[in-house]
Amino acid sequence: MAYTTIDKPSDYFDTKVYTGTQSNNITLTMDNVGWVWMKNRTNSGNNILMDVVRGGNNSNSQKPVLVSNTSGAEQGSDITATGGVAFGSTSTVIGSDNGGYNYNNSTSSSYVAWHWGTGTSFTNSAGANGASIASTGSVNTDSGFSIVSWTSPNSNVNTIAHGLGAVPKMIIMKKRGAAGGWITYHQAMGNTHGMFLSTANAQEDNAAFFNDTSPTSTVFTTGTDAGLINNTMMAYCFAEKTGFNKFGSYVGNGAASDGPFSYTGFKPAFVMTKPSTRADDWRIFDNKRSSSGANPNNKHLFAHNNNAESASSTNSVPDGIDFLSNGFKIRQATNGLNSSGDTYIYMAFAENPFVTSTGVPATAR
Repeated sequence: MAYTTIDKPSDYFDTKVYTGTQSNNITLTMDNVGWVWMKNRTNSGNNILMDVVRGGNNSNSQKPVLVSNTSGAEQGSDITATGGVAFGSTSTVIGSDNGGYNYNNSTSSSYVAWHWGTGTSFTNSAGANGASIASTGSVNTDSGFSIVSWTSPNSNVNTIAHGLGAVPKMIIMKKRGAAGGWITYHQAMGNTHGMFLSTANAQEDNAAFFNDTSPTSTVFTTGTDAGLINNTMMAYCFAEKTGFNKFGSYVGNGAASDGPFSYTGFKPAFVMTKPSTRADDWRIFDNKRSSSGANPNNKHLFAHNNNAESASSTNSVPDGIDFLSNGFKIRQATNGLNSSGDTYIYMAFAENPFVTSTGVPATAR
C-alpha cells in the first residue's frame, strides 16, 4: 500500500508571503483555492478569513470576512467590488481596494496568506446521510478538507453532513450572522471538550459544544451552545491524510532546547499549536516566514489576536520549533509552547511527505 497519495502537498495547501500595494491586485497561484487566511505581519491587523462558499467580494447581501481574533459576526460592508478575494480555478486574486479594512493589501506592509484547496461543491438534504438539517459546501476528499455552510433554525442538537467521506479530526465552527466564539473540536481533546480559536482560554468540558458525540465519516454533531444555534453557520473540517496533514498533541517537558518531538510523517510547511490544559496562545509557524526556511523557526503569528509578527529568542539565540523531515521539535520552554506537564494540540500540513507514493524517501531540504 502506498504511504501517501499526495506527493506534492503544495497542490492542496500553500503559504504565500507578499507585500501590499493598495493599488495593484495580488495574485496567488494555486488550483481551486477554497479558503484563504490572511494576516498583516508588519503591523497589527485582524486575521482575515475568506472562503469560496461565502464568496470573496462584497455585495448588498454578502459579507465575506470572518475574523478569527474576534467573536463578531461576518463583516464586509466596506469591501468594494475591487476588494476582497476572487477565487479562481488556477489562481486567487487579492483585490487592490482595501476599503476601510486596510488588512490584506495595505501599502508597504508584509503579509502572509495561508490557503487550502477544495474544488467540488456538495449539497446534503435534511435526512440524508444521517444529517438532521441541510448543508452545502465545497470539499476535496483527496486532501481531507471541507467548508460547510448550514442554518441552525432552532436550539436543538443537530447533525450536519461534512462531505469528507472520512472522520474529521479537527473542526472549526463559527456563527455568521451574529457574534459567537470560534468553537473548535480536536480529536486530542475528545468530544467532551472544546476550545475557542478566538481566545487564549484553556479547553472547556461542555456538552453544549458537541453533545459529547464524536464526528463520523458522514456527519458532525453540534450542541446547544449559543454560538451554534438560531443562525447561519460555517465550519472548516479536516480529516487526516497520511503524509499530508496531522492533528495530534504533545506534552510539554519545560526544556529550553530539547523539547518534545512530534512525528507527523512529513516535513511541515505549517504548524499551529495551542495548550489545551492552560490558557495561552494559538501560535502559527510556517516555512515561508523563517529566513531561508532556517531552523529553529521562530517567527510566529497568533490566531486569537491582531498582533504583528513576533520572533522568539533566548539570549539573542533564536528559538521556536524545528521543522524536520518527519515532524517537528520544540526548541523553547515558554508556556505557550512547552510548559512542563501541559498538553498541547496542533494542526500541521506538509511541505514534503517523509515517504512518497512510490515508497521513495523524500529529500528533506
